[in-house]
Formats: sequence, C-alpha cells, structure tokens
Amino acid sequence: MPNAKTAGGKRRPATKVHAGGKLRVKQVKSGIGHPAGHRRTLEAIGLRHHQHVIEVKDTPSMRGMLHQVRHLVEVAPVGAK
Repeated sequence: MPNAKTAGGKRRPATKVHAGGKLRVKQVKSGIGHPAGHRRTLEAIGLRHHQHVIEVKDTPSMRGMLHQVRHLVEVAPVGAK
C-alpha cells in the first residue's frame, strides 16, 4: 500500500470521522484570481459566493476538498460558535 506511507516510511495516523458529524463551512475569500481547480472545488463543496455558509458531512473526501481550499474557507464543527 504505497499511499499509506509518507516519504519517511512512517504510517500516517488514521483520520477519525464521527458518525453523523457535520462541519460548518464559511467561504471567507473569493475564488477570483485563484486556480480553476480551487474554484471548481469550492463549487463541488457547495459554496456559491463570498460569505456563504453551509453545513456538510464530515467525511474523508470532504476533508480533502476543504484542505485544498483551506486558505479560502473557515471550518468549524456544527454546534461550535
């Protein structure tokens, strides 16, 4: 399993996903002027415009998308203010 190891040969820790967990995502910067892939990722997440707030399921694939555009969004667990 080559994807399970980092360059140093150590295994990455498993990401824990809480059953039924949700994340509140707020777009804090515009996608204008950023690569097309970042704009498409924002659209795939469901963010339509600047300052848009949505709730999404906490899944590994969603966390990967949020990591790609982490400089454009704020993420908090649902229930936290």
